[in-house]
Formats: sequence, C-alpha cells, structure tokens
Amino acid sequence: MTTPTPTQPAETETALARRYRLELDMGTGSTVTWAIVPGINDFAPKVDQTQQPSTTYEDDGWADQTPTEYAWSIEATMLHRCHPDTKAFNPAQLKLRKAAEAFGAGASVHVRWYDREGRDDAYEGRALVQWERDGTATDDLESIKVTLTGKGKRTPIENPLKGTGA
Repeated sequence: MTTPTPTQPAETETALARRYRLELDMGTGSTVTWAIVPGINDFAPKVDQTQQPSTTYEDDGWADQTPTEYAWSIEATMLHRCHPDTKAFNPAQLKLRKAAEAFGAGASVHVRWYDREGRDDAYEGRALVQWERDGTATDDLESIKVTLTGKGKRTPIENPLKGTGA
C-alpha cells in the first residue's frame, strides 16, 4: 500500500469579513427600489435550526434529532450616517429606525444581502427590525445595532454582482 502524497489546496486566500452588502427595498407598493444600507462595520447573518427528539427503539439507545423549523436573522452594527450640510439621516437607515417603531405592515422591511465579490452567497426576505443605539459615550461615533429577524423564508437569489468582476 502506498502513502498518498499530500497536495497543497488551491484555496489559499482568506475571504474578508467585509464581503457582504445589505440593501433595503425603498420602493412603494409593488415597485422594488434597492438602496444600499451604508456605514456597516459588523455584519452577521445566521440561520437557527429547531430540532425535536426523534429517537426510537431501533436507535439502540442513541439519541436522534430531526430538524423541524428554521429561522434566519441578521445582526449588524453601523455608523449612523447623516448629510454633512442638511444633517438629515440616511434614508435607508431612517426607514429601518421607523420600522423598528411601527406596528403592522410598517414593522416589516424587505431586504437582500449578498457577497460583494459576486459569489453565490445571496439572499432576500422580509424582516422585523430592532434598532438600538450602540456608541453613546461622549468620545464615540454614533453607531447603531440593528437586528433583522426573518418573517418567513430566506430566499436564495442570483447575486446582483455575479459576473461583474466586482
């Protein structure tokens, strides 16, 4: 028997954490108008899985689990952006804040997020918004912690930057 020769993997570059872009639908009615949510300096999408025990006698005493539900969310921290002259806050960030304070349909936003280098990692969905001031000390930049909690399915989409060489 021969010993296999180890080969060097071709994947030697490390992906950067800042590879994601978050966009918010700013359209009205059935018109979708995507706007970049600016100032993000921490972005963590995740999927949680609910599991239920499904152990039977046939498992010979070994526990078995079955996934029964999935939930997606995004935690992001962003610098609170405003116009240098008018001091008006960025419209996408403002829409997120207003959704965090709303009830009913106004409490839900349509978002998409994707890899800025065009990889297949791209999704969209509707989400509830939590908005929390984060940088609050006298020497801080104002930052915001936003949590998007998925309402229903997170849908894979074609990355808008696929094939652009971004």
